Amino acid sequence: MINRSAGILSIILGIIFILFPMFSSGLVSIIVGLSLLFFGISTAFMGFNLRNQNGMFSTVSIIIGLIAIILGFMFIFYIDALSFLVAFQFYIVGFIMIAFGIIGLISKVTKVSTFASILVLIMGIVAIALAAYAINQPVYIAIIIGIVLIIEGVNLFLFD
Repeated sequence: MINRSAGILSIILGIIFILFPMFSSGLVSIIVGLSLLFFGISTAFMGFNLRNQNGMFSTVSIIIGLIAIILGFMFIFYIDALSFLVAFQFYIVGFIMIAFGIIGLISKVTKVSTFASILVLIMGIVAIALAAYAINQPVYIAIIIGIVLIIEGVNLFLFD
C-alpha cells in the first residue's frame, strides 16, 4: 500500500516536472536553498554555543554554517540548484572516470582491460560534456528527472 502511494506520488511529480520544467527547477532550488539556510543557521548557532567548550570544533561549525547560509541564499535567489548539483555530480564522476581510464591504460593488464579503460576514458569525457550542458540547460535536466520519476513511480505502483 505504501509503495503504491509512493508510486502515484512519484508519477504525479514526474508529470509536473515534465509539464512545468522551469517551475520544477525553480522549486527544487528554493527547497535546497531553504534547507541549506536552516542547516547553516543551526550549525552556526551550535558553533557559537560551543565556543567555550571546544574552540576548534566551534570555529569549524561557525565557518560551515556561514558557508551554508551563503549557499542557501544563492540557491534561493540566484543559482538553479538542479542544474548546478547535477552538473557538479557529472563533473566529479567524469573526472573520476578519466582518472580510472588513464590508470587502466598505464597498467595495460590485458587487451580487454585496455579496451575497457579507453571506454571509461571516453565516458568520462562525455560526463564532463554533459556537466557543461546541464549547467546551461536546466530544462532538459528537469524533463529527464520527470521521466525517471514516472518510471520509478510505475515500478513502485506495479511491483508492490
